[in-house]
Amino acid sequence: MRLALLASGLCLSAMAGSLAVAAPLPPPLPEEPIPSQASLPADYPQSWALVQDFNFNSIVDGRTVVVDTANPVQPLKGIVRTAQFGNTLFSPGKHEIYTAETFYSRLTQGERIDVITVWDTATLRSKGEIVLPGGKRQQSVTYQGTFQFTNGQKWALVSNFTPAQSVTVVDLDGRKVLGEIDLPGCAHIYPSGERGFTTLCADGSLTSIALDDKGAVASSKTVAAVQDIDNQPLFGDAAWIGKTAWFVSYHGQLRGIDMSGPVAAPLTKFLSVGTADGGTPEWRPGGWQVIAADAKGLLYVLMSPAGKEGSHKDGGTEVWVVDPASGKRTMRIALPNGATSIAVTREAAPRLIAMRMDGPIDVIDAASGKLVHSLGSSIAFSPTVAIPVP
Repeated sequence: MRLALLASGLCLSAMAGSLAVAAPLPPPLPEEPIPSQASLPADYPQSWALVQDFNFNSIVDGRTVVVDTANPVQPLKGIVRTAQFGNTLFSPGKHEIYTAETFYSRLTQGERIDVITVWDTATLRSKGEIVLPGGKRQQSVTYQGTFQFTNGQKWALVSNFTPAQSVTVVDLDGRKVLGEIDLPGCAHIYPSGERGFTTLCADGSLTSIALDDKGAVASSKTVAAVQDIDNQPLFGDAAWIGKTAWFVSYHGQLRGIDMSGPVAAPLTKFLSVGTADGGTPEWRPGGWQVIAADAKGLLYVLMSPAGKEGSHKDGGTEVWVVDPASGKRTMRIALPNGATSIAVTREAAPRLIAMRMDGPIDVIDAASGKLVHSLGSSIAFSPTVAIPVP
């Protein structure tokens, strides 16, 4: 009996094998040319944004991903490799992306080199690099205020921390370093005047530095008591409306600073994001990229109902919209998945980008507050900062 069953099984196996061999095979896939490279448009649409990604899946590499917020089917347009905690600038006029990065000869140790890498916006290929001397580039978590343009985007400013603080001035067009400027205990860089920058200082003041045509200090002036460090400390993030940089404090006070002249001029009028019931213990701003502005001049602030001492980086569940012209809050937008960072596209009908470091990137109609679509959590694993196309 066992022999008969075994023989029967062998026959069935043979029949299955013959059937499998006899079945027609699908046609082979066409050969792909190698190398194969697509190109992006030289001018990015205003629905696009550059999103900086920690990429914690790698111990050494970060990324800057080019994202189309209007395309839920294929939102990822391309990827620029950056070193871990790199910084990104985007120049649409020159069709270039700049990343300030730090590398080590043995990945996480060995000889250190700091560079600005220049990328072509169409091909996303490197066009060259500018070596930064001294191994001084500030290696902190990603903030926009540590890498900025000045002089009509001809120059870049790189924040240094050794822990002495300074700024390296770089000629992007000439691909060379112009010099280094010491800072008096101040942090973050905000372009001001025709050719200069302003920085916020630890005693609550600000210092504005104007540069000459060689990148050296032409003048420097300090303005005292710009922020109350003990009671109303400002987030370092700034939202720009024209030449005015808007900051929000940990307790929801809005402070505008006119950066149009060689010396920054704080606006005399303080505004507020407002208050609301339901906070436990209270509503406060909170997050990574906590404030944004649209092309119409409205401010967007990421808010958390669980605001308390130490909650300023926790993220939020709503975005409150404030019109600085009237000083009034115009809308509250509930976020379906919460956010740790927000940005707003510069389109005529702006989209609110709400990102979570551990979750999806949601796209919301800024006019209605309704969710348009979610781009998911796979195009950027740990999104921190979004740079909308101007």
